[in-house]
Amino acid sequence: MNSLLRVMVAGLCSAAVCLYTSAQTSWRDSLEVLNKAISQHPRSVDLRLRKAAVNIELNQWEYAIDEYGRVLQLEPDNLSALYFRAFASTHLQRYDQSRSDYEDIVARVPRHFEAMLGLALVKRKQGRMTEALDGLNTLVELFPDSALAYASRASMESEMHHYEPALFDWDEALRLSPGNVEFCVSKAHLLLTLGRKKEARRALQQAIDGGTPPSALKEWLDRCK
Repeated sequence: MNSLLRVMVAGLCSAAVCLYTSAQTSWRDSLEVLNKAISQHPRSVDLRLRKAAVNIELNQWEYAIDEYGRVLQLEPDNLSALYFRAFASTHLQRYDQSRSDYEDIVARVPRHFEAMLGLALVKRKQGRMTEALDGLNTLVELFPDSALAYASRASMESEMHHYEPALFDWDEALRLSPGNVEFCVSKAHLLLTLGRKKEARRALQQAIDGGTPPSALKEWLDRCK
């Protein structure tokens, strides 16, 4: 998937960069407004959640974590604050804190898809691969119609060199989300790892049939020759 991101980033034009800069300015303006509002209403959970969301948009992970902590002081059962604090903690590689928050959510809401997925990914980053895979197995069992659940497990299986189960899961993900370019490229990458170039080319063709320009996949198409 990282390779796919490189392909997409390579296609950015100067206009997109200008839009990004404009968006950043807009978020900072919003932050200034929210800070003033919070100074007048310091116990407003809604305002603090909005400010934390803007902090995340600006990649201000530390500020976001602090703000979610303040929300949790006001509302200890606020699952949104717990989830996004875990999300922000992951970006700062504070995996123990992130895992603790995700586990707290799952203990309260056992079928919380996003928290279950986040918990599995954190365990993966900690090198607790078997536990992470077990978590993804449970996710697929509970949400058999989720393409993301299958894709997440496929990615994990690929990393663990469980190639055939990974191919099965990529097929299931694509069955549920036909033509998904990220899934197609990931499946193609795995097939190329196995030396199966014709099958990799067919996987990329699925993305093209789904509307992805061949030029966006040139790097991968060239590797299939």
